[in-house]
Parts: sequence; C-alpha cells; structure tokens
Amino acid sequence: MKRRIYAVASSLLTLVVAATVSLFVAAPPAQAAAGFTVSGGRLIDARGNQFIMRGVSHAHTWYTSQTGSFANIKSLGANTVRVVLSSGARWTQNSASDVANVISLCKANRLICVLEVHDTTGYGEEGAAISLDQAVDYWISIQSALTGQENYVILNIGNEPFGNNESVSATWPTATSNAINRLRDAGFDHTIMVDAPMWGQDWRFIMRDNAQSVFASDPDRNTVFSIHMYGVFDTAAEITDYLGRFRSANLPIVVGEFGHDHSDGNPDEDTIMSYTQQHGIGYIGWSWSGNGGGVEYLDMVTNFNPSQLTSWGQRIFNGANGIRQTARQATVYDSSTPTISPTTRPPTTPPTTRPPTTPPTTTPPVGSRGCTASYAITGQWQGGFQADVRVTAGSAAISGWTVSWTFANGQRINQSWNVTITSSGSAVTARNVSYNGSLGAGASTAFGFIGTWNGTNSAPTLSCAAS
Repeated sequence: MKRRIYAVASSLLTLVVAATVSLFVAAPPAQAAAGFTVSGGRLIDARGNQFIMRGVSHAHTWYTSQTGSFANIKSLGANTVRVVLSSGARWTQNSASDVANVISLCKANRLICVLEVHDTTGYGEEGAAISLDQAVDYWISIQSALTGQENYVILNIGNEPFGNNESVSATWPTATSNAINRLRDAGFDHTIMVDAPMWGQDWRFIMRDNAQSVFASDPDRNTVFSIHMYGVFDTAAEITDYLGRFRSANLPIVVGEFGHDHSDGNPDEDTIMSYTQQHGIGYIGWSWSGNGGGVEYLDMVTNFNPSQLTSWGQRIFNGANGIRQTARQATVYDSSTPTISPTTRPPTTPPTTRPPTTPPTTTPPVGSRGCTASYAITGQWQGGFQADVRVTAGSAAISGWTVSWTFANGQRINQSWNVTITSSGSAVTARNVSYNGSLGAGASTAFGFIGTWNGTNSAPTLSCAAS
C-alpha cells in the first residue's frame, strides 16, 4: 500500500506475497483501435513502432498552476507523463477544458499523456474513494476533450482502484472488465491502462491471475496492465517473477508507479529499472514534485524546480537504466514517418520499427538499388548520448542494408535497438534485423543506440550499402 499527498491514515499491513502462480494464455488479437494498439504483448504507437514508456507522474489536480512542469519533465528526457486528475468526488474536478489543455501541453512537449482518475485510490478501504464505474462516468463526461487524441493519450481508468479489503479486491476482474466495456460502448478507442488492486501492488495476485480474462474481455484487445512497485517488491526475485509471467504470456505490463523508498518497505528500484530496460517494459516513477503526508522523499525535484534534483530525481533521470539513458521519444512526433491509418491493425508479430512498405505486385522499374543514411544525436548528457540513424532506400526497392562508420573521438556503443551492431575499435557496422531490411523505393526505417563519449562527440560520416 502507499501513502501520498493526502496521507492515508490507516496503519500499514504486513504484506505476505504468496508463491502460488498460475500460467496465462494470451488471447488472440481482435479488432483494431485508433492510435496506440497492443500487439504481441507490446504497446505499438500509431506509426507502427513499439513504444516503451519512460516517464514520471505529475500531481496536476493538486497543482494546476504548475503547467511549466510538462516542459521541465521533457527537458530531463522523459517520453511520458502520467497526469493525476480528479473526477470531483474527492478533490476539485478537472474539467474537459482543463484536460484538453493538459493534452495540448503534452503534445507541445512531445510527451505521451497517461491520464488517470485518482479518486478511486483505495476503494473498499478508503471511505471517500469511488468505484471504477464512477470513474467511467467521469471519463464519459469529458469525452469531448479525448476524442481524436488516441495517438497521444492513454486512459488509466482509475488509480489503485482497490485497497487491502480482500473481499472487495476480489471483484477487481469483473469491475475492471465492466469498466473497459463501458468505455468501448461509449466510443473510446484509446489504449486503456488498468491498475492492480491492493493499493496497486497486487500482493494477492488478483490482477496477475486474471489478466488474460480481462484482456480478452476488451473487444479491441487494447488494454495494458499496470503494477505499482513499492514495499511489496523489495527483492529482485519478486520483481522478475511478477513481470516475467506477463512477458511469458504475451500480456502487456508496465510499472505504472515505483519509488526508491517507501514507508511500507524499501523497493528494489535498481532491479525494476534494469529488468524493464532489458525486456522492453515501460516504467513511470512517482512523482515529479509536491508530495506530502510523510512521503516528501518521493519528490524528484524540489519545489517543481528541474534544476534542483533530489537524490531520487538524480537516480531516475541520470542513473543506470534511467530516463535520460533509455527513453526514446514516441515516433508519432516524428514528422518524417507516415502515420498508420487508425483502421489498419498492426501486425500480429510486434515490430519495433515501422513495417516495410508492401511490395508491388508487378516488377518494379529499374532504379538505383542503393541506400543513404543520416545520423542525429537526439540526446546528450555528461559521458553519454543517444543517437538515431535513418536509412532510406534509393529509387528501387531493397531487401537489406548495412550502414558503417568510424567514430573519430573514441565513442562507444553500449546498447541498440532495431539493428544488429558489431564494432571493432572505432569502426562500427550496423545491419538490418529481420523486420526492417525490406524497403520500398524511397522508403525509410530507423534504428538507434546509447553510447558513451568523452571530450568531443562529433557526428561520423556514414556509408550505406543495400542488397
């Protein structure tokens, strides 16, 4: 369980994590949804690329004047912001116009906006908390602000929607499925995120053991599961086992909240961040600034000032497997990549880059069977950087490509995506992977990597060879 700005008054419970586990069977894909979609257990954006959340929560409903926080969060490298909203049941309601402004701030700063209703927190244990069904009423009441924003917005139906009352938490599968279906019936085509019960930590494994049936109940098969990791997840074994079972079942999971410490125990944030990075799982830390009620240590910056990082802020933004090192901006903000039509379902096997152009049914005209490559540094910090490389076919289709270059200043590559990279000293060779080698005439794909530098970080000259 967890306490926040509003300070839960009930005493903390001793949480015992059961060892009994049941296996999932992933449901087949259903009809397509607009904007983000789920395919093969991964979140795919509207341009057909995998999107891995690297972000933080921002307590907007309590600090509505802190609109500069969106730009400040982006400036530290995040690609996602999870925005606290209120339905009006427990705090001042965020109106449709206010939510529309929040979305515009997210888009202006090229952030993906995860919107959540906070009034559900601890339902069944917190007397003032509302049900998921009541949260859906709120979403429907502000639907005008959300329609058409499916490329940029994910709906987190309700924050930590059940407390530790086991008989009430046992209703989570039915209540969650009903909420999803009410949203779909109302015309919501967004990816929906659902939090686990028991203050988000699922210590009785209710979400884990019922995730497949809840996923299958969504007619769009476009639901993402969110686990909050605090004191329950204080060992590497608990973290890897929980997340690993969703991976094995091809069910989409994100760590929707976590911290470096908590009053209910000391979570293992290093394992959370390393495991999610290794396996392409999103994470969202709690929280940007403004915590109270005894958990002020969860502030990432002091007084909403991005120049005053706390120790937790330094860890999540600048530490190993942190946001600066691992975040990639959603490709819906990349104007050079065509957006996939909302009516086009992504492939069953999830791509991590845009699918290749459909090959022509007739022999293509003779052209230049070559390619070009461009290099861009998309983020840089002391000792580290992120770079993206775009490969473009010539005037004829190609079936594969190889990009090579030599670093002039001793740079080294630590990790990469959408490519197979080999290095020999400063010489680097990058080859396509199975899903992004075939390109139609003039079509492009992209890959990226994280590297280290010292002193100078000049861009190398690239050469591209096609097959």
